[in-house]
Amino acid sequence: MSNLKPILLVEDNARDLELTLAALGKCQLANDVIVARDGEEALALLTRRDPQTGEFTLTPAVVLLDLKLPKVDGLEVLERMKGNPETRHVPIVMLTASREESDLVRSYQHGVNAFVVKPVNFKDFFQAIRDLGVFWAILNEPPVTIRRSSFASPAGQGG
Repeated sequence: MSNLKPILLVEDNARDLELTLAALGKCQLANDVIVARDGEEALALLTRRDPQTGEFTLTPAVVLLDLKLPKVDGLEVLERMKGNPETRHVPIVMLTASREESDLVRSYQHGVNAFVVKPVNFKDFFQAIRDLGVFWAILNEPPVTIRRSSFASPAGQGG
């Protein structure tokens, strides 16, 4: 297993899932790809903690998130992640077939890092996924994770 953070792919459409995995594989990223097939599964993966350390067991390099998902939709996953101080720093790319302006606006209102409409053409879809994978897994510099203890005042000083 790699020391690199994995990519979390949240996709319920079998064809889009297969194409996305093939495109990510073609870029030869060393990152593992973890798949969730609905929003509920994605949230469960993102909030699971190690019983011994209390740390999250999954902190992805990026979440590629479909908008229209069963159980819990992509907007709710986005809202919950960005509303949680421990997951708000994780980049989220809304990867959707929706061209509705309201979906775009609501995604950015909830803090999405990018909104990508899935191209219909196979070649364009493949290239878009490759570009996303390379950018978010290799080129993007994520923020330094700040632990809660960093916010504590030094002993004897007021906060």
